[in-house]
Amino acid sequence: MSKKKTPKNESDTPDQAATPAEETLQNSESPAAQPQIQTVAESADGAAEPAKPKDITKLKVEKSCSRGFGAWLASHSISLAVTSYQTGRLYLIGSDPNGRVSFFERIFERAMGVVGNRQRIYLGGLYQLWRFENVLRKNQVIHKVFDRCYVPRNAQTIGDLDIHELGIRNNGKVVFVNTKYSCLAELDLVHSFRAIWKPSFISKLAPEDRCHLNGLAMKDGEPKYVTAVCKSDSVDGWRDRRRDGGVVIDIETDEIVCEGLSMPHSPRWHNGKLWVLNAGTGYLGWVDFETKSFVPFTFCPGFLRGLSMIGNVAAVGLSKPRNGRFSGLDLDDELKKRDAEPWCGVQIVSLTSGDVLQWVRFDGDISEIFDISFLPGVRNPMMVGLRTGEIRELITFESDIPATENATP
Repeated sequence: MSKKKTPKNESDTPDQAATPAEETLQNSESPAAQPQIQTVAESADGAAEPAKPKDITKLKVEKSCSRGFGAWLASHSISLAVTSYQTGRLYLIGSDPNGRVSFFERIFERAMGVVGNRQRIYLGGLYQLWRFENVLRKNQVIHKVFDRCYVPRNAQTIGDLDIHELGIRNNGKVVFVNTKYSCLAELDLVHSFRAIWKPSFISKLAPEDRCHLNGLAMKDGEPKYVTAVCKSDSVDGWRDRRRDGGVVIDIETDEIVCEGLSMPHSPRWHNGKLWVLNAGTGYLGWVDFETKSFVPFTFCPGFLRGLSMIGNVAAVGLSKPRNGRFSGLDLDDELKKRDAEPWCGVQIVSLTSGDVLQWVRFDGDISEIFDISFLPGVRNPMMVGLRTGEIRELITFESDIPATENATP
């Protein structure tokens, strides 16, 4: 496959989205309006990171993709939402009216779990859970190219819960993995969260990230399975169990349905199987419920985190493994055996053959992807930013007031 480079980032003006470039559309918020951000002392998976000041608006990220990726997205009327907590980015990847790949980005500090559909996107951030609503009606477009316009309608402050993956229930409520407190939770009108489930081996709710609960699988519109790095009931106890302590848990029965995994992540129920990323080995596979074991399906060159599935394809997130906490995993040996370097990006994998059909790669000041969500039926999405004129001027409404004719003089 050939590799296509995108141009440098183009910041949007207060009243206007970025204009189409040769291969991509890029839209980021004005750097001048952004504050200096202090880096978080820990990563999304708890590994220590250098705590030095950086302006996340000035990070340089290069994007490239496989030949035909834009046409593939357009032919399936689909797009992707991709997060990178490391750079504080939410990327919306679609195709423009000419079939070219479109990258639209917004800045949300520590952007992590993301889940969405044609109408709504939820996003977990550093201390808030965001809800975005599409304000366009059927067949409407904005800026002549975007068929969805997601507007921030709610940002509930929940505190730094190290929120990981999210799910949308049948009743429309969002459920999320509260990693710091080792539980599943929902939003509460008064408090930071309402705990709805915890593993049976966790003795109490405490801000101690005991087992590193991280992934959530929904089944029939309800939370069903979760992943954890281990079964520790001690503060930060998961760090010493990264190689083979990982488990998948059925939250309805509290049964461990798979064990012996290496930092498992992103379980997904799809096509009658429970798929999971065995992140520390680089393998996408599924759970054999009879043997409670992981069945490898295909290898992807990176630390795997973020998985979305539709039809017979999967979008898999790849990150470059960090030194220190994530060294010594089987992934290192797999990469050496294949004479391969780890990726940061997204690979579209066939669930029939295991082949990589399309890909997106990120380089520069980025090395990690966190989560991915397919947006079916969405061809070219955009999102209104917090520091642009659009958020003040784009006003939509519904009315229950009956229409009346103007009175004649």
